[in-house]
Amino acid sequence: MIGNLIIVSAPSGAGKTTLVAGALGRDNRARPSISFTSRHPRAGEKQGVHYHFVSRAEFEAMIANGDFLEWAEVHGNLYGTSRRAVEEVRSSGSDVILTIDIQGAAQARQLFPDAVSVFIMPPSLDALAERLESRGTDTAHDRRLRLESALHEMEQYVNFDYVVINDDLNRAINELGAIITAERCRTGRRGEIGARILQTFNKPRRR
Repeated sequence: MIGNLIIVSAPSGAGKTTLVAGALGRDNRARPSISFTSRHPRAGEKQGVHYHFVSRAEFEAMIANGDFLEWAEVHGNLYGTSRRAVEEVRSSGSDVILTIDIQGAAQARQLFPDAVSVFIMPPSLDALAERLESRGTDTAHDRRLRLESALHEMEQYVNFDYVVINDDLNRAINELGAIITAERCRTGRRGEIGARILQTFNKPRRR
């Protein structure tokens, strides 16, 4: 059975990357989709683990080749999801989690109407501003741009299937994990398995 496509999106600084990492650490049937980006690595980020870091010219060549399932320019940097990588993981039966920005999420939902979308919401604007400042990876100018974008991005939560409020990290990870598990249990996804089990009840029982 093909795996689910789980789209996780949020304003920058809301904690989507941390929540996805926590959920993946508790679930061996889900795999992350590692995005490509033209931006430089932040402190502690590793090539091929957090992102595939490429030059802007390389990224644009990949766009021309049709390599991306979705891509977007966010705050002057390009981000995209490999179409082939997602298809390979889903074909293996594992779920794929896309941790992407709001623009990319909109593209992915249009391309995959059966995808499951989750919006990660910070508890308040003040909390978001504090998180952006505390991570220490952005300039004051970058933080201002991200906060200015946050209002429009927050308004998009109504377009998602689920909302997880990241006010308590462990609870938020549990909620995201519960969504992933529940989606696997939908009748539409387990109909074939259910039918096979039902057939065993139609066999004559030995006395």
